Formats: sequence, structure tokens, C-alpha cells
Amino acid sequence: MAHSANAPEQLSRVSVDPAEMASFSRMAADWWDPTGPFKPLHIMNGARLNLIKNAVCDHFGLDPDIDQPLSGLRVLDIGCGGGLLCEPMVRLGASVTGVDALERNLKTAKTHAEQNGIDVDYRHGTIEQMVAQGETPYDVVLNMEVIEHVANPPEFMADCASMVKAPKGGKSGGIMLCSTINRTLKAFAFAIVGAEYVLRWLPRGTHQYAKFVKPNELSRWMSDAGLTISEQIGMNLNPITNVWTTSGDKSINYVTIGAKVNLD
Repeated sequence: MAHSANAPEQLSRVSVDPAEMASFSRMAADWWDPTGPFKPLHIMNGARLNLIKNAVCDHFGLDPDIDQPLSGLRVLDIGCGGGLLCEPMVRLGASVTGVDALERNLKTAKTHAEQNGIDVDYRHGTIEQMVAQGETPYDVVLNMEVIEHVANPPEFMADCASMVKAPKGGKSGGIMLCSTINRTLKAFAFAIVGAEYVLRWLPRGTHQYAKFVKPNELSRWMSDAGLTISEQIGMNLNPITNVWTTSGDKSINYVTIGAKVNLD
């Protein structure tokens, strides 16, 4: 895949919202600071990593309790940012590609991975570029906290789903996990008012309420893109303990799991 500095501008109709890009560009150097602008992701990472590992192992019939349960699987992390998910996926045994439209994010990600001796295939560009360039589909596609920032969610989802490997020869097809924020008043209160204005975990303007996504909308976009939805799981933060847990409450954060399956 091309790594030119102009890559994101070549095919930007779906993934790249200029205002969103500018906001994240200002925060790029802070990805690995657990007390900086990405503090919410650091707090969330343990819960979402466990959810990802268990969902992938369940889908492929793997043992989640061994040291590297994802060995032999190819994982694509879309909008990988500074690599907060890419690095632990490698430690779980996967071969990982991370793609991001912001070159500053990837410089941070590459530097951190090199300093820690972790091999990640980081690529500067967008998901639609990967599709246009004929990238081989992946076993696992991670689409985490991205869709609420893109310009055209249905088209973006179609491109993402095309990177999920189809079933072949009786073997399971690939799986996608997509996490986002529900468009509810409760989510507005917690994710915008609380996180950006009261707790100041995130810079003001990081999220736009109009871009939050209802679970039925996300399910429809994923289904239209050829994925079979298996589960939607709520993720909830205890503001006192700063601990995330999974539950049936999807009123704020939630994860949707879809896969390519044989429908014969």
C-alpha cells in the first residue's frame, strides 16, 4: 500500500471529515499518555480487549486462556490512532495491520511500537484506499470508536465490511467488531457534557451528538454490507472506580459484532 503524505486526500469521500482530522491531529502526540486527551481509551482498553479476545476466540473456536490465542489470524485495526489496540493484538499472537488517515498518529504509533519491540504493519491512508488497491481481506476487522467521526457512515461501513474475509471451503469467514456511542440524551450527558466539559477528559468538540449512532442504524449498515449480526453488547463506565464492564445496557457505549457466514 502507498505511504505517500498525500494518501488521505486521494480517496477521502467516506472516511475523512476535515474538521475531525484537525481535532485529532492536535492530540496525536498524546496517544500513550494515560492522563492525556486519550485517557478514556486507556481506561476502556482492558474491557474492550477482553471483549475482542473472547468474541474472536468464540467465532473461530480458539482457546482464550492460552498466551497467544490469536496466533495465525490477520487483524486490521481501522483508524488505529497511536496503536492502543494494535500492540496488545500482536501480544495475543495476531498479525496486525493498522491504518490511519493521520500521518502524525502513525509516527507516534510506529515510534512506540519500535521502542517496545512490537511488529505492526502501520499504513498511512484510508479504508477506501485499501479497498481500491485490492487489499486481501482479514480474519478480524476492528472498527472501534471510528464511525461516529466519519463523513458517510453507510459507505464507510460497506468499505470496512469488504475487508472481512468471506467463508471458504467450510471454514469460518471473518468477524468485525464495531464500537461507537448511542445517540441518546444519556450519552450526550456522559460522553459530551461529562467527558468534555466537566471531567475534561477530552477536548471540547471531540464528539458531535448528531454523529452518534443508534444500535438499529449500525445493525442495518452492517447487515446491508453483508455481515450477519450476532450480538450487541453495552459497555458501561463506573465513574467512581473508573472501571468499564459489559452489560445489556447500550444507552451510551456499545459494541456490535458481525461476521461473514455461509447462508446456504
